[in-house]
Amino acid sequence: MTISMIVPVYNCENYLRFCLDSLTAQRCKDMEIILADDGSTDESPLICEEYRKRDPRIKVIRKENGGVSSARNAGLAAAGGEYITFVDADDWIDQDACSRIADQIEEGRLLYSGT
Repeated sequence: MTISMIVPVYNCENYLRFCLDSLTAQRCKDMEIILADDGSTDESPLICEEYRKRDPRIKVIRKENGGVSSARNAGLAAAGGEYITFVDADDWIDQDACSRIADQIEEGRLLYSGT
């Protein structure tokens, strides 16, 4: 099972690395990280590219500014995972978060409403 983690990115250079460090530290290997840059005008696009080059699980999408919902939707359109989760660029997650999500899915504790 693949989990897609979608991060809407907009002018968050001051804290984006902290978020991306937490995502790339995930022990779960069957995941993808989609960074949906929503027309940032700061150094956020460069940071996204820096991390993309380091981690093959990362995809970067660039789009014109349309707001956080638009960025999330662009991430959804690019996602290849069976399961989707969103992480805001100013947040971080525990290094076992993805594995725990996968365990909960396999145990039938999380609902799946896909088609």
